[in-house]
Amino acid sequence: MAEIIEKYFPGLTPRQKEQFDIMLREYPEWNEKINVISRKDIDNLEVNHLLHSLGIAKFINFTPGTRVLDFGTGGGLPGLPLAVMFPDVHFHLIDRIGKKIRVAQAVAEAAGLKNVTFQHGDIGECREKFDFVVSRAVMPQADLLRLARKNISAQGRNAVPNGLITLKGGDLGAELRQTGRASETLGLHQYFPMEFFESKKLVYTPA
Repeated sequence: MAEIIEKYFPGLTPRQKEQFDIMLREYPEWNEKINVISRKDIDNLEVNHLLHSLGIAKFINFTPGTRVLDFGTGGGLPGLPLAVMFPDVHFHLIDRIGKKIRVAQAVAEAAGLKNVTFQHGDIGECREKFDFVVSRAVMPQADLLRLARKNISAQGRNAVPNGLITLKGGDLGAELRQTGRASETLGLHQYFPMEFFESKKLVYTPA
C-alpha cells in the first residue's frame, strides 16, 4: 500500500491509490529481470523513487492539456508517477536504453495509464514540442537545457513559464552558474521531512 504517498498527497482518488499500489508491486518484479533501480534500493521504492518523482507535483500543478517530456526516463521515473498524479496531462518518456523503456511500458500498461507515450532513442531524435522537460539526475542542467530547448514550446499554459524541471542532489551552485540564466532551487525536505530528502533538490530553469 502506498501509505507514505497518501500521507503527502491526501487528495488521491481510489484509482490513483490503486495505480501507485500496482507500481509498488510491478517495479520489484521487473527489477528482478531488468535492473532499472539499484537492487539495494528497491526496498525503498516508495520514498526514494516514487515520492521523489512526485516532488515535481509539489512545485507545479500542471494544467490539463499540458505536455511533458521525461528525458532519460530509465524505467519510467519521474514520468510514470507524475502521469498517475496528473491524468489529464500527456507525458512522453524517452530513453536510449531499450530494455529500460520496455520496463516503463510494462509498468504503465499494468497501471492502466492512457496518458503516456514512449520513445526508444535520443532526445535529438525527438521533434515534438512540450511545455516542460523533466528529468531525474541525468546530466548537468546547462547540458540538458541546451539539448532540450528545441523541444520546449514558446507558448505556455501554466502559472509557471515553460522550461526545465530536474530532480538533483548535493551542491549545485557551480553547475547552475553554467546555465547562464536564473534557476529556482527548492529543497524537497520542506515538502517531505524525511532523512532521504535532506540533500534532495528540485531545480527549475525557464526556457
